[in-house]
Amino acid sequence: MIGLKAVNCNSGEALAQEQVQAGAKEEVLKALDKAAGSLRAKLGESLASVQKYDLPLEEATTPSLEALKAYSVRGISSLKRAIELDPNFAMAYARLGGTYLSLGENGLAAENLEKAYELRERLSEREKYYIAATYYSWATGELEKANQACEQWGQAYPREAHPHALLSLNSMQLGHYDKVLAEELESIRLDPDHYPTTDLVGAYAFLNRFDEAKATYEQARARNVDNRGLHAFRYYVAFAEHDSAEMQRHLNWAMGKRGTEDQLLSMHSDTQAYAGHLEKALELSLQAADIAMRSDQKETAALYLLNAALREAEVGKASESRQQATSALALAPSRDYQILAAVTLARAGDTNRAQTIADDLHKRYPLNTLLNDYWLPTIHAVVKLKRKRPDQAREFLQVASAYEFGTPWVAAPVTVSFYPPYVRGEAYLEEGQGRQAATEFQKLVDHRGVVMNFVLGALAHLQLGRAKAMTGDKDGARAAYQDFLTLWKDADPDIPILIAAKSEYAKLQ
Repeated sequence: MIGLKAVNCNSGEALAQEQVQAGAKEEVLKALDKAAGSLRAKLGESLASVQKYDLPLEEATTPSLEALKAYSVRGISSLKRAIELDPNFAMAYARLGGTYLSLGENGLAAENLEKAYELRERLSEREKYYIAATYYSWATGELEKANQACEQWGQAYPREAHPHALLSLNSMQLGHYDKVLAEELESIRLDPDHYPTTDLVGAYAFLNRFDEAKATYEQARARNVDNRGLHAFRYYVAFAEHDSAEMQRHLNWAMGKRGTEDQLLSMHSDTQAYAGHLEKALELSLQAADIAMRSDQKETAALYLLNAALREAEVGKASESRQQATSALALAPSRDYQILAAVTLARAGDTNRAQTIADDLHKRYPLNTLLNDYWLPTIHAVVKLKRKRPDQAREFLQVASAYEFGTPWVAAPVTVSFYPPYVRGEAYLEEGQGRQAATEFQKLVDHRGVVMNFVLGALAHLQLGRAKAMTGDKDGARAAYQDFLTLWKDADPDIPILIAAKSEYAKLQ
C-alpha cells in the first residue's frame, strides 16, 4: 500500500491524499506514478499542466526501485550502484558528475555529465534544464550556453534556486563578480536551507568587500553551517587581511577530515609560496597529493602537483617545474590538467611541448569558452614571449581581455587567476613600455580578493617595481620593490627571482 499526503505545514491541515496498492515490488513505481497524477488533480493542478508534465515516473527516473533507493542515498558508491542496476539512469550520472566535480575530479565529472546529457530525453523538463546547464558548464565548457540554460530554467521554475547558484559559479569564472553576488543573494532568498550563504562569503571576497564576507560567515556559523567551502572562503579573507591566527584556525579545523584536509593543505601551500617559502609550499602540496591518492582521487592529487609545478616555474625553478608537471600529467591526462600543464610547461620554457598540448586541446574542445578565450591565448602568448616576440604575445592576449578578471579554476582549491594581465605586463616590459606594464601589474595588486594567495599576487609587486623603474619613477620603483622584499623577508634564499630582485633593488639606491 502506497500513500501520498499533502499537508499545510503551517496549520497541519491535510490538503489532499491518495492511496494505491502495488501487487509486487516491480509495480511500485507505476502505482506511485498513478497516485501522484491523482493527487496533482486533487490539489488543483490544471488538466493541461498535468498532461504537459506527465512523463511516467519510471522514465523520468528509473524503472528499478532498487536503483532509485541507491540514488536516494547519494554518495559515490551509492550512485555507482544505481548506475549498475540501471545503466540508463540519467540523473544518477548527473549527480555522480556533480559529486566528482566537488572533489576536483574534473575528468570523471565530465564523463558522467556527458552520459547524463546523452540520456536527457528520458527526463522531466526540470531535470532536462539541470542536465543541460551542468553539461554546458562543466563537460563542454560552453559557458554562454550554460547561462542561457540557467536563464530558461529559472524562468520556467521561478521558485527554483539551483539555476541562480549555477549562474553564480559561471559568472565567477567569467569575472562578472557583481553578477555573482546578485545570483548568490537570489539563490539564498529562494532556498535559504540549501544555499546557506557559503558561496556568498566568496562573492563578497571577490569584490574586496571583506567586512561583509566576515559578517556573512558569522551569520552562517550562527545557523550551524559548517562545511569545507565556508572555511575555505573565510581562510582566503583572513589571508587578504594578513590574519595568520584566523588562517591557522581554519587549517586546524580541516585536519583529519576526509576530503577537506588535503584541500586546505593545498590552499596553505599557496600561502607559503606567496611568502617565498617554496620548499615548505612544495612539502604541503606533496602532503595534500598523498592524502588525495590514498582516497583514490588521482586527478585531485595531480592538480596539487601541477599547482606546485606552476609556482616553481614562476620563481625561476624551470627544471624542477618541468619534472613535476610531467609527473602530474601522467597521473591525470584529462582536459583541465592538460591546460594547467601546458601553462606550466610554457612558463618553464618547454615551449614546443606546451604548444603541442595547446593545439591538441583546441582541436578536441573548440567550443570551450575559457579554454579558447582565456587559457589558449595565454599559453600562446607565453610561447611567443619566450621566443622574444612580445608584440605577438600581446596580440594573442587581446582575445582574453573580456575574461581576464575571471577565476577560471573553481572546481578545486587552486586560485590560478589573472594570467592575461600578468603576461601582458611582461610583454610590455620586454618592449620597454614601462607605463603600460605598470597598469597591467597594478590590476593584480588592486584585486586581492580575486588573486587571493596565488604567487603571482606577490610577484606583481616586483614586476610593478621593474615597470616603474623603466619609466624613471625611482621612488615608486623603490616602494614596489620594498613591498615585494617585505613579503619575502624570510623567503628561501636560493630562489632565482629573489636573487634577481635584490640585485635590481640595490642598483636603485
